[in-house]
Amino acid sequence: MSILPSNIDMTSKDFDSLRSRLISLIQSVFPDWSDFDTASFGTLLVEMYAFVGDVVTFYLDNQARESRLSTATQRKNVIALAHMLGYRLHGAQAATAEILVSLAKPPIADVVIPAGTVIRTQEVTEPLRFQLLSDVMIPAGLDPPRITGIAEHSKSHIQLFDARGLANLDIILDHTPYLDGSAVVSAANGDYAEQDNLLGSDANDRHFAVLVDQNDRATIRFGNGANGAPPTGTINIVYKTGGGTTGNVDANRLVVIEGAFTDTHGHPVQVSVTNPEPASGGTNRQSIASAKLLAPESLRALTRTVAREDFEINARRVPDVARALMLTSNEDASIGENTGVLYIVPTGGGIPTPALKNAVKRMVTETYPCTLTFQVSVQNPIYKSIDIEARVYLRQGYQTTAVREHIKTRLQEMFRISNQDGTPNATVDFGFNVKDVNGFPVGEVAYSDVFNVIRDTNGVRKIGDMRGDLKLNGLPADVKLGIKEFPVLGSSIKLINGDTGEVM
Repeated sequence: MSILPSNIDMTSKDFDSLRSRLISLIQSVFPDWSDFDTASFGTLLVEMYAFVGDVVTFYLDNQARESRLSTATQRKNVIALAHMLGYRLHGAQAATAEILVSLAKPPIADVVIPAGTVIRTQEVTEPLRFQLLSDVMIPAGLDPPRITGIAEHSKSHIQLFDARGLANLDIILDHTPYLDGSAVVSAANGDYAEQDNLLGSDANDRHFAVLVDQNDRATIRFGNGANGAPPTGTINIVYKTGGGTTGNVDANRLVVIEGAFTDTHGHPVQVSVTNPEPASGGTNRQSIASAKLLAPESLRALTRTVAREDFEINARRVPDVARALMLTSNEDASIGENTGVLYIVPTGGGIPTPALKNAVKRMVTETYPCTLTFQVSVQNPIYKSIDIEARVYLRQGYQTTAVREHIKTRLQEMFRISNQDGTPNATVDFGFNVKDVNGFPVGEVAYSDVFNVIRDTNGVRKIGDMRGDLKLNGLPADVKLGIKEFPVLGSSIKLINGDTGEVM
């Protein structure tokens, strides 16, 4: 007789299930043993083995889950698995702001505000700190004594290390969060240049690679003499930390400049600062969900940008690019031959900055180059605004104000560019990407989708059943999208209480 049950449930591996299976096994061998509910030594052994089994199976399940990109949940494992595919998660990006520097009166000699000067918000606790990226000089006699400079939401650090001629040297930087691409490295044998990896480096190439862990701490890695030249003497590493969306401060928030300043003759001067325009460009580090989506796609375009989809994939490699659409003469007859137009939507929507468009163009023409004879233009997205008017009936006991805000929140979620985890929101897309059953573009915002979002909002009993009780852009019908158009929620959301006829 077999001592094991004929059917073993391999999914029941918690303490209670293991204890039950052990008891069944014992009873099959020792049928007279029945006191499993008493505090006996045998029960102690059974429950000890069940506990150990519970812990071991947890670790086995965890290792199996974390060994696959699609199921991994820990950032360090996603970083490692994506690295195997040649994909690197991007860190936070630092916001920049144009700073207006002013003096109380025209100076009698040049006044230089040095690079690295801290400019911050006026909060007493935890102010947001920016630093000037380059010297700002106000010439003598300038009237009015004002000039602009660029400040970045970052902090610079210097770290020294004795190389001692070691091969495969790794240097862990002290400060976090590291800003991608900010490391400037030099040693006694010369300056070093950053590379994605050292596999293509020759023995004499002064190259280094940067590895960033799940805590945004960077490690500088040098070569071994075969792939990359080891550094000699004292290594000097200058790098930056900071970044994130918190740096996108509103206009006139950066009003405090730290330090005392004099002109070139040593006379003290009174300096004031502000940022006339909001800071922009700050993004958070790439989410796990976004990396799990983009890393497999990157296998389509390992070194070059060739197909139409390659342009979209490589454009989305650039931080702060949420959506991309590439059109050629095959999709749009108005585009010339051997030419493409790449439309990009920034994270959060709006119009991409010139710096972002230039970064995208460099990505698809230099980092992952397209063919030499192909001309690509990176352009602003064409937004299709969707205005909504609806007559809604409220459930008993719900306040009009609360229901109105719930509806607006639900509509904003429907039309948001990206989900909270950084992945694209599947409910909205460029008109070209909305296909019919045969795969042809039929770009539209469906009337029924908007109807369902409003109807299913907490506090809404129903939407009026008369034609016109729900209108999209003034009509009770779907809103058609051109192939280049991307739908966004309009500024006009009119909600009418069906019971009272009043505007909510």
